Amino acid sequence: MSTREPILLETQGLVKIFGDRNRGEIRAVDGLDLTVHAGEMVGLVGPDGAGKTTTMRLLCGGLQPTSGKIQVAGYEIPRQVEHAREHIGYLAQRFSLYGDLTITENLEFFGEVFDMPEKEMKARAKELLRFAGLEKFANRPAAALSGGMQKKLGLATALIHSPEVLLLDEPTGAVDPVARQEFWYLLIGLLRGGSAVLVSTPYMDEAMRFNRVVFMEKGKVLLEGTPHELLHRLDDRILELAAEPQTQHEARRIAEFDPDVEDVQAFGDRLHLRVRSLAGPLARLPVVLASGGVALIHLKPVSPTLEDVFMELLDAKQK
Repeated sequence: MSTREPILLETQGLVKIFGDRNRGEIRAVDGLDLTVHAGEMVGLVGPDGAGKTTTMRLLCGGLQPTSGKIQVAGYEIPRQVEHAREHIGYLAQRFSLYGDLTITENLEFFGEVFDMPEKEMKARAKELLRFAGLEKFANRPAAALSGGMQKKLGLATALIHSPEVLLLDEPTGAVDPVARQEFWYLLIGLLRGGSAVLVSTPYMDEAMRFNRVVFMEKGKVLLEGTPHELLHRLDDRILELAAEPQTQHEARRIAEFDPDVEDVQAFGDRLHLRVRSLAGPLARLPVVLASGGVALIHLKPVSPTLEDVFMELLDAKQK
């Protein structure tokens, strides 16, 4: 991402604490420094409880920060939140459509919320129907839409006022794989128009789509960088072990005892072994597995995944 592109979203030392000292404090967001440039899609990635949704609600003015600074499209939040909201499109994790209104009526309703002139609003609604592939369903009640179509409509309503900054909180949750793929195509189209997009997701496979990834856990940033930079941390340190199903449990137990194996994680019907070096486990494990009665299918070096990287970060934090 070129530094010549303007920063449209920025936080400095952002903190949100729930509770108090008497009842116990929860630091849901803990010192977050974040920037998103025009034409950039940044992902907040982490498990439930990482602080992703709280961050999104802080950025759109839905929550008051405990401390720190937020600036969106040049406006400070919360001091200038009303001006900032004119430039923000926000899709909440539990977005509520008006089920008895049609797709078009939902779009026009949200246009009225932003005081758009009627002629401009109707033209923008038609444009978004085409953009989201919802033209054929314009007169269908929102309650009759599939989960994927509801997500598309949610995105369209967030875009009705042509915001510069788009905040999407787990937008592909509970959506089938085909609908998820279609949703990502829509987001890529927005980047070409110069939007700054911040997306939260618990899905590690989606993180490869972002320009930059911010790994979060318990309110803190563990690490950030491009997907390529993050994957580079584990070059030549991941082995894939496949064994016959009936011996999988024993294969894991044996692998965990190898002196050069740092961690073992299940990836479907395979095991990913994070190792200090490849040579030792590659030489030792086939022999030890065979003596333990494990029917080995293969043991081979593979490229790391972002889930491998995240687990390595968690292990490093705990040590």
